[in-house]
Amino acid sequence: MSDASRYLFPSRGSLTTSIALRAVNGKMRYTRRAIKKCTKPASNHDSKSTEPTMPLISTRSFRRSIFSMSVIRLMTTILTLIAAVLLSSCGGSSGSGMKANLDSLADDQNATESSTSSQEGWVEGVFEAPTTFRYLCANPRIGDDPATGSAYLDAVGTTTDENNWLRSWSNNLYLWYSEIEDLDPADYATSEYFDLMKSFETTASGNPKDKYHFTYDTEEWRQLSQSGITAGYGAELAILSSSPPREVVVAFTEPNTPATASDVNLARGTIIVEVDGVDVENGSDTDTLNAGLFPATTGESHEFLVRDLGTTEPRTVTIESALITQDPVQNVKVITTDSGDVGYMLFNAHLAPSELELIDAVESLSAAGVVDLVLDLRYNGGGYLDIANELAFMIAGSERATGKVFGEIQFNDKYPSTNPVTGAALEPELFHTSAQGFSASSGTALPALNLERVFVLTGPGTCSASESIINGLRGIDVEVIQIGTSTCGKPYGFYAFDNCGTTYFSIQFRGTNAKGFGDYTDGFSPTNEPSPGTALPGCFVPDDFGHALGDPFEDRLNTALAYRSNPDCPALAKAAVAHKSASTSDVLANGKIRQPFFGSLGLLRD
Repeated sequence: MSDASRYLFPSRGSLTTSIALRAVNGKMRYTRRAIKKCTKPASNHDSKSTEPTMPLISTRSFRRSIFSMSVIRLMTTILTLIAAVLLSSCGGSSGSGMKANLDSLADDQNATESSTSSQEGWVEGVFEAPTTFRYLCANPRIGDDPATGSAYLDAVGTTTDENNWLRSWSNNLYLWYSEIEDLDPADYATSEYFDLMKSFETTASGNPKDKYHFTYDTEEWRQLSQSGITAGYGAELAILSSSPPREVVVAFTEPNTPATASDVNLARGTIIVEVDGVDVENGSDTDTLNAGLFPATTGESHEFLVRDLGTTEPRTVTIESALITQDPVQNVKVITTDSGDVGYMLFNAHLAPSELELIDAVESLSAAGVVDLVLDLRYNGGGYLDIANELAFMIAGSERATGKVFGEIQFNDKYPSTNPVTGAALEPELFHTSAQGFSASSGTALPALNLERVFVLTGPGTCSASESIINGLRGIDVEVIQIGTSTCGKPYGFYAFDNCGTTYFSIQFRGTNAKGFGDYTDGFSPTNEPSPGTALPGCFVPDDFGHALGDPFEDRLNTALAYRSNPDCPALAKAAVAHKSASTSDVLANGKIRQPFFGSLGLLRD
């Protein structure tokens, strides 16, 4: 793998973010233009963004990250967390791996577009090189960096130094840098200042242009992206209603975690009734609800009143948070039908461990001779773009994909022909025919299913790298049939940059397929779903929490199996369209649901 990791994440949170299934517009953070302060705030090194006071439940995943869980806080800032304030209401390397390349560029960023100065040390429109301020920290780290094995590069600095780095870095690399309002870095706390270093423009449909602007605690991000390790319970929550009357249900669980212990035994469809004595449906103590649903660290013990699927009486369970290792590829199986065997797999995150698991899954399905594949991406918020590339090749096969373009990336107009992070010349990226070395041996030949079509199960948590699979395959005329609901709409990506213990994600490039198409900022949508998204053949089908994922009777999978012989959407799906339209308008009216990324991750590149 190369030194710099490129990510396609919908925003922080999707890795371990809650899923707001009724949310239409995904947001990593719910940011807004801040009012300039008259006095300088106290130094704030916290990587979490400051949210408006609202009776909301945080949108991080039930398996919240062990470190700062900033990524899940993504919701407060971005995709996935996905259920922004859960009730209330498309990576891999650290910045240190990119330093050499950054030092060689950006010295030309001393742009002088204006000479208006409101305070000594800041001149509007004048930008020093990002390297002038990098690693000057209000609270410098000491010791060795576990990502490099060498001493941290941090030196004693100030909050203003950290903000100056964000300002210059954003002006240099942000895709829409000209749309950032240039504000005095001395007037804001660092987390707040970062929230302002973005575009606040909207798309033609009225949705925010930038929905994916977020941070992670650096050590948390390192463990999450490389090993899939977070702090939590091992249960992913779906927020069916984030404002009273709220509804929170378990979407899926990770094996061998506190959530699946014999004395807890949570499963898909389990409803969360109370958290530490606070009623989920109508309770006003959202701090308690958020703290219990999204533990910030390991060793936290919380009491839940839950009601299992098919039962009327709730039961009480106590769960202690622990280190959770995600299993990104689950439920790989072969479903026998009258028209041939169909492969199914649940793919939840484009993390490093998924590379080897996907190879193993495709090998087993290929050996079984499947004639179709149902790829379940409904909760996949993104990750490494190279892994998306590999999986797309394994679906299409050598004859359709070898030597063909998977996609191209475009940076801002300062870098029309060069990748400003790696220094490499920009050129179309071909489909990978061998493993890139995330968890499988680099150079290992990839197996293939050699399919001319694929069925994808989607939802609002399907983001970034997941959407790039869809777009990349469409670029080489592999038919993609979509069953579910609209995806989040993130044809953008970024490189993860560490500074002073916080890893920042800010949109730096857009992606297109072999046909030059990448305009799906409102997501991909089944043809019978009223939505501004890019229409794909398929059917709108709500998520079915009454059946296990991979169960042939689960509505989305069942519809995909039926569509193979009868491309008409079932009556259930057609009826659901009208119902969904009504419920969506209600949610948008109250304006309280926020959807994050790695809730959304995004596009990761290594």
